[in-house]
Amino acid sequence: MTFTLARDGSGTARQRDLPLVRRLGAGLVLLAVLAGCSAGGFGPFGGGPGGGGVEQNGLPLAQGQSFGKGPVRVALLLPLSGDPALAAVGTSMANAAQLAIEFIEKSDTIGDNITIVLKDTGATAAGATQQASAAVSEGASLILGPLKADQVSAAGAVAKAAGIPLIGFSNNSGAASPGVYLLNVLPESEVRRSMAYAKDKGRKAFAAIFPNTDFGRIQEGAFRQAATDLGLNARAVYNFSSEAEARTVVQRLAPLLQQGQIDTLFIPDRATAPSFGVLLEEAAIPTGTVQIVGSADWNGDANIAATPYLAGAIYPAVDDAGYQALLPEYQQRFGAAPHALATIAYTATILANASSLSLGTPRYDRAQLTLPGGFNGRDGVFRFLADGRSEYALVIKQVTIGGASMVDGAKL
Repeated sequence: MTFTLARDGSGTARQRDLPLVRRLGAGLVLLAVLAGCSAGGFGPFGGGPGGGGVEQNGLPLAQGQSFGKGPVRVALLLPLSGDPALAAVGTSMANAAQLAIEFIEKSDTIGDNITIVLKDTGATAAGATQQASAAVSEGASLILGPLKADQVSAAGAVAKAAGIPLIGFSNNSGAASPGVYLLNVLPESEVRRSMAYAKDKGRKAFAAIFPNTDFGRIQEGAFRQAATDLGLNARAVYNFSSEAEARTVVQRLAPLLQQGQIDTLFIPDRATAPSFGVLLEEAAIPTGTVQIVGSADWNGDANIAATPYLAGAIYPAVDDAGYQALLPEYQQRFGAAPHALATIAYTATILANASSLSLGTPRYDRAQLTLPGGFNGRDGVFRFLADGRSEYALVIKQVTIGGASMVDGAKL
């Protein structure tokens, strides 16, 4: 058994009804008919035709590939070089943004309000700072991205100093702040959704196990807050840094599980969840007696689906209908499947183009961005909070041997 902790919440792994939905003209409402995005789209990032800078409506010359022809400049910051795995995600998201612009241009009911200027942050916070500074100097009214939490924090500091909003793509809520919004599934949103579902199903006594990582501590804080907000009986919280510590945790927890003092166990870390399944089985905890709850990061993980003890576990996820709608066009255009985060970039582009935001006074006004009704994007309903965090309408899935099935529809 190998214990390797999952990613740190930087946003490179992914996880995605309300009757009250704010309509963006014809923009986000029409996302169901769309498609498109993955690695393999963008070549050299020199700019528009001829590879030079982009001139736009009297704004300063902008460096970077551009798409769109609207009067409002929006910078899209993504990792397109450096770490190959991260660059592949960034490229897929850039492709999705391009497809969103093309959808806008083809629509008879959506105005062409923005021009996207794509900028490569690489994999570093310094790269994000540099490209955010360039975007500000070039007259961008909004920054979309970057991807990693440290990059969002770095670029967000630049954007806030310049008085323009930033919509980043990290799922680490520590990167959020007023004016720096996160368009992703955050721990607070997913934990509350799954815990509320378990409570509705009659579960009464909860425990949780978190890795000793920065993101694990954010997840733990989200669990404790959800327990308070929902009036849950949180009986125990455990932490681990190694396999030996994980075994000790299960040994301490086993009597409480066997005696029925705890009926729900939250184990959000994707990488170690299968190993915890083995440890719980070794501890003679009968399957089905304890409701295991995972995180949105579990979605699509083959090792979790192949762990017999985890069959019946539940976890929150975005409704994948939007991704499936995007898939055919993206594959046809780019020859591969889009990364799961591609839908976020697509949604962000359509959102940025909304007339009420892009042509408002001021542009991308905070009050407009944080209206309680929210928006209906490629992954479903979401809304931004005043502190920069977001909330997503999430489904609940249940692990089956070899896969998962949806057991509850999307809810905020």
